Amino acid sequence: MSILSSIGRLATEFSAARARYQTERAIHALPIELQKDIGWPEAADAKTGMRYGIGTWAGAK
Repeated sequence: MSILSSIGRLATEFSAARARYQTERAIHALPIELQKDIGWPEAADAKTGMRYGIGTWAGAK
């Protein structure tokens, strides 16, 4: 594995983590009633078994 492919993989993982974080922030900004209607946070927890934050991209999978 070359250094460029490693950097590319890390950049991709960081980008995905950032997108998850921004989505979570947007959902948390919704009123509680809407969060309940869409099943937040139970839907995210049940699907993955854990919640992701911006710090989880560094290899904690």
